[in-house]
Amino acid sequence: MTTATLQPSMKLEDFRRIITAYQQATERLKDSHDLLMSEVSRLRAELEAKNQQFERRKRLAALGEMAAGVAHEIRNPLGSIQLYADLLARQLQDEPKKCDLAGKIGKAVRGLDAIVSDMLTFTRVIEANRTPTRFADLVAEAVSEASGRLETSGVTLNLGQIAPALTIDLDPRLFKRVLLNLMLNAADAMADQPITRMLTITAEALSTGHEAGRWRVRVADTGPGIRADVIEKIFHPFFTTKDHGTGLGLAIVHHIVEAHGGTITAANRAEGGAVFAILLP
Repeated sequence: MTTATLQPSMKLEDFRRIITAYQQATERLKDSHDLLMSEVSRLRAELEAKNQQFERRKRLAALGEMAAGVAHEIRNPLGSIQLYADLLARQLQDEPKKCDLAGKIGKAVRGLDAIVSDMLTFTRVIEANRTPTRFADLVAEAVSEASGRLETSGVTLNLGQIAPALTIDLDPRLFKRVLLNLMLNAADAMADQPITRMLTITAEALSTGHEAGRWRVRVADTGPGIRADVIEKIFHPFFTTKDHGTGLGLAIVHHIVEAHGGTITAANRAEGGAVFAILLP
């Protein structure tokens, strides 16, 4: 009678390979799970931001309807006051003091009319007619219009990071107003600063992260920065920390950037000062 030797059904080395493969598969599943959860978290944050934007637009739409009605009611009598002030100034040319008073009335009326114009700009639907635009040329135009205020405030410009041939699809007329408003705000913020008053404007194409394929425009200053209790309200209409103005400037900026399909955020720089970052498709 022949005795057969029993062989194990699986060698130890085969078992180790199976365990190793199992561990590798488990690690891959864990990595996939972590990646999925990260993406879910990002999408939730994006959805929350979109919901906040939607709620903001609803509030602004209601406010805009009211402001438009008020603006139209104010503009008609303002036109009459301006006409009478001009007539009065012509009739009082031989009496300089009285003529000067009439001129001051006209100047005040023009200031009120500018406020009404801002209100109407804010309330109407803005259509951005985007066209390939040399960004350096657009910045130069805005700088030219703001030069008086920049010089008065002692502001130094840093535009060296903008490539002369850099071209971005945007509405040049509207976006110049964005740049001009941000530049004037920065000049006001830095006016009383004892340190070097530097205004830096940059533009670049993003190639990494979830913002890849977008343009980023930054306007940064060396002013006192934005107070923590203000930064969340800075783009709200009629909100201002200045002694003058309507508080519509940054709201209009936000409105124009949204019309381009973009976003704008405000933050404080670690080295001091504020920075406004615009993302454009």
